[in-house]
Amino acid sequence: MTVKHLKAIQFFALTGFLLLASCGGKNNTDFSNRKVSFNENWQFYLSKDSNDTIIDKNQTRTLNVPHDWSIELPFDENSPTGIGGGALNGGLGWYVKTFKVAEKDSTKITSVVFDGVYMNSDVWVNGHHLGNRPNGYLGFEYNLTPYLNYGEKENEILVKVNNSKQPNSRWYSGSGIYRNVWLKTTDKAHVTQWGTFITTPVVTKDEAVINLETTIKNEYPEAKELVVTTTLFKDNSEIASVSKKINIAANRQHNILQEVKVNNPVLWEVEKPEMYTAVTQISLNNVVVDQYKTPFGIRTFTFDLKKGFLLNGKQVKIKGVCLHHDLGPLGSAINTRAIERQLEIMKEMGVNGIRTSHNPPAPELLDLCDKMGFIVMDEAFDMWAQAKTPHDYSNYWDEWHKRDLEDQILRDRNHPSVFMWSIGNEIPEQWNDKGAEIGRELSAIVKAMDNTRPVTAAMNPPIIVNSGEVNIQFQNTADKPNALAASGALDIIGYNYAHQTYEKHPVNFPKVPFIATETTSALATRGYYDTRSDTVKMWPKRWDIPFYDGNLGNTVSAYDQVQAPWGSTHEATWKIIKKHDYLSGMYIWTGFDYIGEPTPYQWPSISSYFGIVDLAGFPKDVYYMYQSEWTDKTVLHVFPHWNWKEGQTVDVWAYYNNADEVELYLNGKSLGKRSKQNDDLHVMWRVPFEAGTLKAVSRKDGKTVLEKEVKTAGEPAKLQLTADRETIKADGNDLSFITVDITDDKGVFAATANNEIHFSVKGNGKIVGVCSGDPVSHESYKGNSHTSLNGKCLVIVQAAKEAGTITLTASGDGLKENTITINTVSDQEE
Repeated sequence: MTVKHLKAIQFFALTGFLLLASCGGKNNTDFSNRKVSFNENWQFYLSKDSNDTIIDKNQTRTLNVPHDWSIELPFDENSPTGIGGGALNGGLGWYVKTFKVAEKDSTKITSVVFDGVYMNSDVWVNGHHLGNRPNGYLGFEYNLTPYLNYGEKENEILVKVNNSKQPNSRWYSGSGIYRNVWLKTTDKAHVTQWGTFITTPVVTKDEAVINLETTIKNEYPEAKELVVTTTLFKDNSEIASVSKKINIAANRQHNILQEVKVNNPVLWEVEKPEMYTAVTQISLNNVVVDQYKTPFGIRTFTFDLKKGFLLNGKQVKIKGVCLHHDLGPLGSAINTRAIERQLEIMKEMGVNGIRTSHNPPAPELLDLCDKMGFIVMDEAFDMWAQAKTPHDYSNYWDEWHKRDLEDQILRDRNHPSVFMWSIGNEIPEQWNDKGAEIGRELSAIVKAMDNTRPVTAAMNPPIIVNSGEVNIQFQNTADKPNALAASGALDIIGYNYAHQTYEKHPVNFPKVPFIATETTSALATRGYYDTRSDTVKMWPKRWDIPFYDGNLGNTVSAYDQVQAPWGSTHEATWKIIKKHDYLSGMYIWTGFDYIGEPTPYQWPSISSYFGIVDLAGFPKDVYYMYQSEWTDKTVLHVFPHWNWKEGQTVDVWAYYNNADEVELYLNGKSLGKRSKQNDDLHVMWRVPFEAGTLKAVSRKDGKTVLEKEVKTAGEPAKLQLTADRETIKADGNDLSFITVDITDDKGVFAATANNEIHFSVKGNGKIVGVCSGDPVSHESYKGNSHTSLNGKCLVIVQAAKEAGTITLTASGDGLKENTITINTVSDQEE
């Protein structure tokens, strides 16, 4: 595949920035191939022996990256990854690709850019070893130029991915080239990788001062006089420009500083995340030879001791969630639409913050957070020099931590969504002087690269004196002084759990602001409700008290009543956070269920129960509690389902807002009115079951606000298919997420149905994932059938590159077959 052919699948279109006549030189060069997708047509081989030193090219298969080979494998109780790793094996994988480079590019610099390879990767081109990178979460770049063939002679790139040493993670990591790959072609005079840094030291209503620091490299064999021009754009309209002449010696790089003023700046806010773009051009002999685009935002913020978090001078409570990097049934293979869907679901709930637990995220996540308005805590490490699992990053700490942290800061520091850096999560060294020493070192590394954002760490618990005030069950360290918290390395004290201590923060840390880096750890299985009289009295119920129910195995009640011993129910923590301005906000564990780390670590569970949304993307009931608290939209959510044994006593809960009260009816008979008292976040009735219709009515000042019904369903009979989008791009990547609801013959949702559903697809696309959100299901996410969980299942279809239609058919024993059609369109048709 030539560079010319790759132009059609570039990631960042520069269309709006090619006619910059005022930018210091003639622009006769097409820069669309500066960075193009290098994802297609790799040959993949999964070794049978982790000691293999060569690839067996006779056993390869063709695929596109991003690719996660572990998600394709069967669940294995004896997997070396452990249940914490999702019981999915790692191994040793090889990727090989042949490609051509045009003769005209022989005078340029050609590099390959990997956004992330998990883990411990080695790369060769034409037999030349380019380097090794142990960290699976950070991108890296290799210069291919010295080893390339040009014209019609092919080149070969080989990537070895060694994820065989297990366990190396506490959750599901995935395996392979699981993030995007790019081929980059630049002039010998160019902006370096992550070579711009944009800050806004002065922002007022009338004017913003934009500082631009740009790193330019000259790889010519002689010194060059260059003109560097940076132009700012807002919505494709030029608003300011600045130029500077520089002389750079041969094979040297140089940092230049520029300043631009923007009149009447439009500020980046959570509700309206306005973006600007800086386009940097390098001119040589009055010809533009390189062009580099940097999106950025203009905003001010501070973490105040008394008022919490202030964005552009306004108080904003951070309502955040922690997210692992896997995408449920898609595994860890990055897909921009899949990340966007997750963020859309979170935004609908009222979330305004994301913590990238516990590692640097994919670049696409931060791009989307910029555009959608999220307050991001960008996290670097889950461990330092002391291991949490035998083969984790601690084995590479001494050699790699400085380089990896610097690369993360360089990569991410222009994102307006990033508001703080986290240098670690629940680090074992936090309890001793070594933790204080490393914390100060890491903080200094961050500050040297970016002094515009505060540094924090997620600690448990961050007490600095032997207070004896609380008894927190975590690592038996409740009364140990936290050396990291006391080290002075942190600009914000980050609390993991320990919600009993939040209100003591101004006393314990009178000079350092607060952030709840990780909270709650409540557990639930979507759509399952434990109403047994012998257990109701035990609420709130801890995870270490068995929560089995007959043949259901590891199934957890979806009432907000089951919690980990170190955490709380959802309601308990939010009640404290919302009460005090100085508590700047929280990041809940977690927004979505994720593969691995089931709690407790017990087979057959292979995924977590912590999510407010399940693995398929279906909200659990507590989602609507947050929506009622975190959004202005009017909410009334009543649960559970209404399929029980006659006479069985059932607890009926309702989350609501914008109303004074809720009245509950059963088959037209009032069961009474309830209103929230004091700081209640829900109302409840205890109701003897009677088949029919349960109806909730919320009222304000005596007038109806909303009505919601839950009906008793008959036998499962039909399949209802609903796509999140019925038109998607025909680009080979875009996805449609199709929800399958099982109903009775009258269309009533069958909330207890667990039928196996079969899928087939015709047309211009394919099935790439199936899931029900069941933490104990061992069915493949890559199959063509799946057993529903409590009436629901998900199937994901991906578009081909040719425009047309995708027709999906769903069927099941005793269920009426149904189809849905998804249109796929080219960019020109949109």
